[in-house]
Amino acid sequence: MYDKELVLDILEQIIEAIGIVQERCTFAKCQNDFMDTKEGQEKLDSICMKLIAIGESLKNIDKITDKKLLESYPEIEWKKIKGIRDFISHHYFDLDAEVIFGICKNHIGDLFTVLKQMKYDLNKKF
Repeated sequence: MYDKELVLDILEQIIEAIGIVQERCTFAKCQNDFMDTKEGQEKLDSICMKLIAIGESLKNIDKITDKKLLESYPEIEWKKIKGIRDFISHHYFDLDAEVIFGICKNHIGDLFTVLKQMKYDLNKKF
């Protein structure tokens, strides 16, 4: 068995980080909005830092739960989320703003929903 309180704390941190990402993405109507201004580039940088933290935290949850918890929610492509963390960390200068824009507009909301459900489910088990 794993430390559910620790997992719940990590989930809360991830949920808060996703909220920040969603807020910082609201200004962007297309990927060029991240690249055309200094402010947009700063938003892109800050979003990338949050995505790194989210990916790393999900890796930690996998480790703590012996890879059991995340696999219980197959509607999310966990491997890709953890992989984007690695890509941003190791290949930042090769990063395409279109990828980050796509994550913000098409995927981060689904992740947020599933993590909230996961947190709810874990709280029910206490």
